[in-house]
Amino acid sequence: MTKNVAHMIDHTLLKPDAKKEEIVKLVNEAKQYKFASVCINPVWVKTAAELLADTPEVKVCTVIGFPLGATTTESKAFEAKNAIDNGATEVDMVINIGALKDKQDDFVEQDIHAIVEATKGKALTKVIIETCLLTDEEKVKACELAVKAGADFVKTSTGFSTGGATVADIQLMRKTVGPDLGVKASGGVRSRKDALAMIEAGATRIGASAGIAIVNGEISTANY
Repeated sequence: MTKNVAHMIDHTLLKPDAKKEEIVKLVNEAKQYKFASVCINPVWVKTAAELLADTPEVKVCTVIGFPLGATTTESKAFEAKNAIDNGATEVDMVINIGALKDKQDDFVEQDIHAIVEATKGKALTKVIIETCLLTDEEKVKACELAVKAGADFVKTSTGFSTGGATVADIQLMRKTVGPDLGVKASGGVRSRKDALAMIEAGATRIGASAGIAIVNGEISTANY
């Protein structure tokens, strides 16, 4: 089970003051534990890709429009293309949360679809809906729009807002997207118990800076 959980973890370091030595450490840990990916800010993608050149099973994941989702669609698409050029094979994009709340469904779908188009055949697209800022109705709508736009995953949280993943949200997201789309639980998953609860609820990927604690059955104080 430990091995299987490790393969579902995006080993994450998104803090703004991360130094190169911390990125190198993150990558080496991902190699050792065989995590699904390292998830880092775009500025570190090229570094991570170079360090993982001999370890193709560990993917390079980055974030787009992060953490607010309030950049333009054009900016997000450019950011995604640039990340892929630098070696990213997974991108986690933040939706335009205000547009969703304004019921601008077409805009939100187009915003997601632009990233799907930019990454097609080159990288997976995960859609961060920031569940802590949404009603259940809005969570369902965001997931439905992600499916319509052709995304590969829906994801709970940035880890930088007012809350993270909950079992109830994972259950709702899985029910909404069906059995085939990926569901990523991120934000506040700090222990093996947390991770297993999310997986039981329907998560197929865990975003966490506590990856080592999770696989070792420990508890981390990390926020993300």
